[in-house]
Amino acid sequence: MSTSADEQSPEFLADTATGLPIPGEPVFATAEETRRHRKQRLAAALRLFGKYGFGEGISGHISVRDPEYPDRFWVNPFGVSFKHVKVADLICVDSVGRVVEGKHRINPSAFVIHSQIHELHPDATAAAHGHTAHSRALGALGRLLEPIDQESAAFYGRQVLYDEYEGPSVSLAQGRDIAEKLGDNRAILLRHHGLITVGGSLDEAVHWFFTYDSCAQVQLLAYAAGTPKAFTHEQALSAGAGFGDAQLGWFSFQLLWDEIVAEQPDLLEE
Repeated sequence: MSTSADEQSPEFLADTATGLPIPGEPVFATAEETRRHRKQRLAAALRLFGKYGFGEGISGHISVRDPEYPDRFWVNPFGVSFKHVKVADLICVDSVGRVVEGKHRINPSAFVIHSQIHELHPDATAAAHGHTAHSRALGALGRLLEPIDQESAAFYGRQVLYDEYEGPSVSLAQGRDIAEKLGDNRAILLRHHGLITVGGSLDEAVHWFFTYDSCAQVQLLAYAAGTPKAFTHEQALSAGAGFGDAQLGWFSFQLLWDEIVAEQPDLLEE
């Protein structure tokens, strides 16, 4: 077991649209160090899903691409609660669904969705999927986020509604269709199903998931109370450039990382 901080190169300030003093992402000397870092972040993200009530039985999964083998990804195992996942529980799956590392089984839905996203989108280092109440409610209405506040502007022109439903996602054809419809967006809202977000890092993908879900809640509340006023196109672009900055998304997850590791350090057990 190890709970020490990852060894990494010195931090540098990233070039962001916000102009904030945000450090850059860590760079590691070896694939093994990068893998360990990603697995720790993955376990933390899963615990955060559990803490914030994103669990729904066996549903929901987060994946991150292996740094050495691009056709493999790490994901939470089937039948283990978000609240209990440790680094030791994570499994590595190859392009045909075989568990090549780990002691647990793969959720069929996790494989068909995440394998196709990682295959079709080389820049998608990670993908997060959950059946949250707010995303399901918004999806049932067939509505995407509208730019009614700064946070929702992060998804302005970067989200898509998936309106096809053929039952639980257990076929590769359906997983591929979802991945194709995702396009170059950072979020795809699955009608009658849930939400998927992607990012250039696990940190970024999970931040977008948290943000999208909270924005869905705000939108539902706003429309229940009246008729909210949305940004103009120009305002939405301006707000989206800041709140939708990828590096800001990555950095925002670091606060959640600090929070969950301090509260639940056992998640780092290997």
